Amino acid sequence: MFSDGYKFLEAVKKKDGTEVTQMLDKPGSTLVNSRDLTTGDSALHMVTARRDLTWIRFLLGKGANPNIRNKKGETPLMIASQLGFTDGVEALAKAGAQVDNPNAAGETPLIAAVHRRDLSMMRVLLKAGANPDRNDNSGRSAMDYARLAGAGQELIDVIERNAKPENERENAGVTYGPRF
Repeated sequence: MFSDGYKFLEAVKKKDGTEVTQMLDKPGSTLVNSRDLTTGDSALHMVTARRDLTWIRFLLGKGANPNIRNKKGETPLMIASQLGFTDGVEALAKAGAQVDNPNAAGETPLIAAVHRRDLSMMRVLLKAGANPDRNDNSGRSAMDYARLAGAGQELIDVIERNAKPENERENAGVTYGPRF
């Protein structure tokens, strides 16, 4: 016998909108944030990984937590950022996803975008309030990584032109690790 959470996640994997809707519409249902026991992935992680904007919006509309983490410490927004899925990042940020939520290594979505030299993703994250000075577990920030990258001036320029002033960021003053 499978649990309701397992059945829900399987229905999401199969893109069975009718079954998922019926399960979520039951009075008192809390299935929307069910997680896979092995990976810790929620339905929102799964639909983000398959770059499915329709399902992202549907699950968020049903109360999915945009800041839920899997066993790697990744949020759906981190996954969208790593995939270069700007529409997904925008939808998740609009729904309240914290743009500076780090993974287990302390890497933020912005740091991941800098590593990939994904300028459009960097712009989206910065406009959503990402902090270019927030450090990862090694003590380096997105700005530090931009400076270290060969051909990094373009990365630095994107950060300087698009970063919100510190007092306008959603998590102003919240940092991780030492500041230099």
